[in-house]
Order: sequence, then structure tokens, then C-alpha cells
Amino acid sequence: MMKANDILSTIVENKRFEVDFQKRSIPQEDLQDRIATQRCGGISMRKALAESTCGIIAEFKRRSPSKGWIKQDARIEDIIPAYEKAGAAAISILTDEKFFGGTLMDVRTARPLTGIPILRKDFIIDEYQLYQAKIVGADAVLLIAAVLEKEKCEELTEKAHRIGLEVLLEIHSESELAYITPETDMAGVNNRNLGSFYTTVDNSFRLAELLPANVLLVSESGIDSPDTVRQLRHHGFRGFLIGETWMKTANPGETLSTFIHSLNNSLL
Repeated sequence: MMKANDILSTIVENKRFEVDFQKRSIPQEDLQDRIATQRCGGISMRKALAESTCGIIAEFKRRSPSKGWIKQDARIEDIIPAYEKAGAAAISILTDEKFFGGTLMDVRTARPLTGIPILRKDFIIDEYQLYQAKIVGADAVLLIAAVLEKEKCEELTEKAHRIGLEVLLEIHSESELAYITPETDMAGVNNRNLGSFYTTVDNSFRLAELLPANVLLVSESGIDSPDTVRQLRHHGFRGFLIGETWMKTANPGETLSTFIHSLNNSLL
């Protein structure tokens, strides 16, 4: 079995290959020309989370490299409208095909089905992927500190903003706190260690006190109860990215609705 830290490096290596292939198929200049005809702004994910009573970013995720298939036959058309109806503040869609079973077409399909912001969740390493995200209708992208040099992360953030995309910057440890700058829209703490795949929400509690007060905080992974969300809110978090908790059930939308109803009752 492949070690977890080898999985991450393998994913990034494969992503570089994919992007190079895509660039040969559709030159970056073609994407830039298409974007020039689009409106610059999108739906603000930061604003949606700040104003939401639940802050749930409901994730559409068919599989993971550590657990295999979660819901192989999952359909965007069934789940995304159900997420919004249940009360999600935003949607996260995994677009990596080889390791997570998603595609950019999932975002394109979802865009006309929902009025809440969509996050393209992928391993973004090149500005080409930002243009892709904008064209298919994403409002925000994930940048992962663990796979980017700080200078590259700042460059991608600036380019994302230029074309009307917000950025959720994902960190995992104290060593990555320096990645957060005044330009950071949202800072996400991933509770899943990318080296071991061990998941604990304690990581969010631990880093909460070290994060700047002017950035909207998101806790990612390992959240499976309304009580945990309530505790995280008490520590300053306003966004909660949750996927497997819904996707592993027969009806993700209903599971999310029950969760949010329980959460809202506990916050009264």
C-alpha cells in the first residue's frame, strides 16, 4: 500500500502532467480570451459564510485516495439542489478525476442549479486552472500551502482576484501560517494531516488562537456533529467544510438538512 505522504506527491505529479496535457489541447490564451467576455465578479463565498447562520460548505465528493469510492454513482443534478434546499451556505466540488472521481464538468453542471457560491476544490498549481475554474462557473478556488511555495501561492491569489475568484487558502500547521497575508480571503485549517491522513478537529482548535483576526476562518474535514460546529464557532470559525458525512449516506441532502436543523436549534 502506498504511504500517505507518497499519495500527496503522486497526486501533485499527476496534476502537473494533466495541466501540461490540457495546455497542449487548449492553449492558455484561448481560455483568457473566453474569460475576457465574462463578467469579472462572482458570488462571494466569504460574504456567504460570514452572513450564514450555519456556515456549512457542503462538499460533493465521489471518492478519496485513502478510502476509495464513497458514492460512485453520485449525480450533481440530484445532490447540489438538495444541498442548497437543506440550507448549505456554499458548495465544494472536487474536480480531480483520477483520485477523487470528479471533473470540471461537475462544476459546469452545478452552476445553473444553485444560487450559492461554488468552490472548485482541486490541487491548484498553475494559473491555467484558475481560468478553467472561472469558465465553468466557480466562485472560489482552493490553494493548498503544502503543495505551493509561498511566492507561488501569493501569485496565484493575485491572479485569482484579477479574474473575480476568491481564494480559500488551506493550511495544516504552524509552519504554514506565514502563507496568510492581507490578501487572503479565507483561511482553512485542514484537520486531515496530508502526511499521515490522520484526522482530528483538535488541529483547528490548536491553530485558532494563532490565526489573524481579519481573515474568515474555515475548518475542513473530520466534522461530523453539530456540537463540533458549535465549538468551532466559539473559537472563531465561520465556515465548516464537510463532505463524507453527507456523501456516505443514502440521501446526502436529507442528512445535511437534519444536521443543520439540529445545529440551528443548538445555537438558539
